[in-house]
Amino acid sequence: MHQRIIDKYLEELKQKLLRMGAEVERVLQLAVKSLVDRDVKLAKQVIEMDRVIDEMELEIDRFCIETLALHQPAAHDLRFVIAAAKITPILERIADHSTSIAEATIRISQTLPMQDYLQIPATAKKAGEMLKGALEALTSEDSEMAREIIRRDHEIDDDYKKTFDGLLKEMIKNPPITATAAQLLFVAKHLERIGDYIKDICELTVYMREAVFIKHHGEQ
Repeated sequence: MHQRIIDKYLEELKQKLLRMGAEVERVLQLAVKSLVDRDVKLAKQVIEMDRVIDEMELEIDRFCIETLALHQPAAHDLRFVIAAAKITPILERIADHSTSIAEATIRISQTLPMQDYLQIPATAKKAGEMLKGALEALTSEDSEMAREIIRRDHEIDDDYKKTFDGLLKEMIKNPPITATAAQLLFVAKHLERIGDYIKDICELTVYMREAVFIKHHGEQ
């Protein structure tokens, strides 16, 4: 009977994580869309959406505390609750970086437009797909899927390097667009950090499933 109650709580926790993850993914994609379209109105909407994600984080935190206090889960179940409690602030930080991209949209709207955003839209799409996969790996407790996403982190890093190099060349070739390119450099860095956070989520999934901190073991 006690285990069935815990299972019910854990299933509800999984659904809360999926909803928060889906909202964070949506905020990321809308932020980049506002950037590419130079859509200030959409950028402001993205900034407002960050408050909803903050509320989701608090709700999941309270739910984790309630689960620990009332039901005292053990072993694997305990690791899942701990992982969830650590993952929600990571999701919130991803949303913060997305908000920063939207803020860059507002600043860029006052500068000369660029025809080519290089790798940025493709990187954002890739990051969104990886984030979705990371949440699926967590809730399905699939540590191998999590490891595969960790191995893909270099793709985001490679995109960042290509964008960085490309923007520097554009600034040298066309100095009037320097202000715009500088903002895009910040955007590219935000996406690179988002990739790191997705990797952190996957490492917590492996911990939850296998009781191993792969970061400390130097494996992937």
